[in-house]
Amino acid sequence: MTKQELVEKIAELFKKRNISKAAASDLVESLFDNLALGLRRGRRFSYPGFGTFLVRKRKERKGRNPQTGDMMVIVASKTVVFRPAASLKGLIN
Repeated sequence: MTKQELVEKIAELFKKRNISKAAASDLVESLFDNLALGLRRGRRFSYPGFGTFLVRKRKERKGRNPQTGDMMVIVASKTVVFRPAASLKGLIN
């Protein structure tokens, strides 16, 4: 599903309440902006029945440059991890 498809679904859902597609787009933007802001601050975002987004730290590690084959150090970093809820896993299987 793309962002545009999500906006259209939300606008369709709120059509009876006279909420425009632009307002639905603002809602989606705000949702993901706040999700990213929370993750940037080191918090996790959990939505029951869907899953949890959290920030995980990666340690510094050794790697290999695929072009030259030389050993190199991959610096420590942070990454976003998603853990799906059991009910979401059940829908997919």
